Order: sequence, then structure tokens, then C-alpha cells
Amino acid sequence: MQHRGRRLIVRRYLSGLLAGAILMSGHGAAYHQIPTAQQIPASALRTPAGSAAQPKTPPGQAQTWIVGATPLPRRKDGYGVVRSTPPALIDRRFPTADRLPPPTSNTFQSAINPVSPEVLARSSWKPICPVKPEQLRYLTMSFRGFDARAHTGEMLVNASAAQAVIDVFRKLFNAGFPLEQMHISPEAELNLPPTGDRNNTEGFICHAGRGQTQWPAQAFGLAIDINPFHNPYVNGDLVVPELASSYLSRDRVRSGMILDGGPVVRAFEAAKWKWGGRWPGPVNFGHFSVDGR
Repeated sequence: MQHRGRRLIVRRYLSGLLAGAILMSGHGAAYHQIPTAQQIPASALRTPAGSAAQPKTPPGQAQTWIVGATPLPRRKDGYGVVRSTPPALIDRRFPTADRLPPPTSNTFQSAINPVSPEVLARSSWKPICPVKPEQLRYLTMSFRGFDARAHTGEMLVNASAAQAVIDVFRKLFNAGFPLEQMHISPEAELNLPPTGDRNNTEGFICHAGRGQTQWPAQAFGLAIDINPFHNPYVNGDLVVPELASSYLSRDRVRSGMILDGGPVVRAFEAAKWKWGGRWPGPVNFGHFSVDGR
């Protein structure tokens, strides 16, 4: 009876989310029930009050979205206010903007190098970080975009994990799993006001989370976030990225999502990394780490 009651509560919240989306945006996309095994807090499924109305897209006209263009008001905890997913982001498949020259071959290419001063200067590393530059490695590797083309990504990881990470992303490339972006984020980018639409696949980030008292695994280069918009973090009524609530419906499978038993989970588990999508709470569907943090 308790399990049946929990399923009924989730259905009611999903019905409310759908109704709110229809009233506010005119978008009639279906929402599916979230499996209770995921243990997603029901409060995270509510359509937040004060969500901005989204205009309808005229028939035959592609809707555009400029990532990072519209800052969100902040909550008391410093995160952005969680809002319902705009129609342009409900099935997000943006083409990749190349920051590095694309691969010269359609086969997987990769390289592992020490971190140069130039790369370090455009990363989030600083002297207080829990690792020294010589403990990190600079990876370049091929990835498939949502445009089905091969692109070159870059990532900083711990030297002890560099080859395992290359092996994982080789499997993702060969499986055709799409990534939107893979680049190193500078400190200034991480400190920008929240816009709720960030979607960068990234390893090392020396940036303590709000409310954390110890460095997370990513600050050691021992964790990676994959397509965070398609695979958000959920903690109570907080969803990060803040516009990604549509992707809490894990039964509604869309390109770029990480699913239990899928190619991303299999590749990381073969490397003995742990998946945040199985955490009892909070849940982080795009997060993989060596130690489960």
C-alpha cells in the first residue's frame, strides 16, 4: 500500500507539471511517470510558481535558444530559481560549437598530456585546490555531437584516471552517444549568475559546491559530469541546471540521457566508477566518480 501511495503521489505531481506547462507555454508534450526506484523527491516535480511564459513556436519555424543569455533570480541558497523547462529545451539537441579543430578522421582520436601553463590559466585551478598541476592531465578526445559529427573535446582529470577516462569516451564515441560540449571552464565562467541552461561535459572543476564543507571528487579530477542538462542533479525542490525539470521524467527517453544499463553507465562501470543516478538522494543522473562522491 505504501508503494502504491507513493506512485499515486508521483502521478499527481506529474499531472500538475503537465497542466502548468500547457497553461503557461501552450506546449502539449507528454510527461511520463518517474520510476519510484529512482527515489526522486516529489517536491522537485512541481511546476515552480512565477515561471515565465514561453511563446509558441510558429509552425515550420525552428525555435532558437541562446545559452547563458538570461540570468535567473537567485534563491536564498544561491542557486537560481527552478523554473519549468522552456519548449526549446524539452528535447534539447543543439549542434556543437567547435572550440578546437575537429578530428581529421571519423575514428576515435585522443591524447594525454601534462597540463601546460596556458591550459592551467584558463581552468578553475588555483593554489588552494586539493591537487597540484602536476597531478592532473590534459586530455583531448573525439566525441559525437547531436549533429552526428565528430568533434574534439578537452578535459582535465587526475593523472591516475587519465587512461581509464580515455577508454570510457572511446566506448561512448563508438556507441554514437551524443555530447553537446566538452571544454574546460574558467573560474570566471563558473562564477557567472545562474542561467539554468548549462550543458558542458566536464572533469576537473576546483569549485566547492554551495553548502559543502569538503572538496568534491571533481576538485581532485576524479569525477565527470556528462550532459548535465539532460541528466540533472535533484535535491528536494532544487534541480540543477534549474531549467532542466523536464528531464526528471526518466521514462521519457530523449537523446543525450543516461539510462541505467545504457552505454554510458556500462562504460564507466567497466572502469570501476560509480554512478550518481543510483544514489538514494540527492540524485545526480549525469555524475560519475571514482569514490561515489
